Amino acid sequence: MKTTRNGLSRRAFSRGLALAAGGLALGLKNELLLAQTGRPIRIGIIGAGNIGGAIGKLWSQAGHEVLFASRNPDELKGLVAEAGPKARAGLPKDAAEFGPVVFLAVPYGAIPQIGQDFGSILKGKVVIDCSNPSPRRDGAMAEEARQKGSGVATAEYIPGARVTRAFGTINFKVALDNAHRAGDKIAIPIAGDDAEAVKVTSDLVIDAGFEPVMVGGLARSKEFDFGAPGSGKNTTAAELRKILNL
Repeated sequence: MKTTRNGLSRRAFSRGLALAAGGLALGLKNELLLAQTGRPIRIGIIGAGNIGGAIGKLWSQAGHEVLFASRNPDELKGLVAEAGPKARAGLPKDAAEFGPVVFLAVPYGAIPQIGQDFGSILKGKVVIDCSNPSPRRDGAMAEEARQKGSGVATAEYIPGARVTRAFGTINFKVALDNAHRAGDKIAIPIAGDDAEAVKVTSDLVIDAGFEPVMVGGLARSKEFDFGAPGSGKNTTAAELRKILNL
């Protein structure tokens, strides 16, 4: 059997090169995931249920630091372990204070209380709201939010926060199964009035493994609130733009 100068067979040497190349490719892939935002961001997640846990895991795996919040943080040990070394758990106040981005994934009826408890902390922060108002669950305030557009209502409950709407259109299982899929990605519609907050949200949609579609200001969030034409379609960006006449 022919050998290289260091005594390895050529077959073993070639296998080693292939493994090294694979490791390099994986490293480049991880760098590309972070390249969308340019640097890791600290993200507090208020609401560590299905969608909060799923999107938080995807962000953590992309290199962002996340803090999952619960009134009982000890109950989140399993979620933190799944999310990896970039994740931790804490109280809702800890998540509000954690970084420049806060992700709201709670029953919509909880948002007024979040505004009352943490409004001063959230001023100036990018607050990505995926919570869907449900009149059956949340009462009359949810109906009012749907009429305004949930993004408009959330911004009124948390004045001074840089609110955007995103991730309320996708089921958590669909998100985990399809993140970073090959070919056309699932589109995530975004609404927001603050251009920089929209850019941050768009980058985080990409880092989670989906394609952002900018719909317009917060008033247009009603077009993809739960039950609206742009919600729950799990379509490509081109298809979503047709649905929403963009």
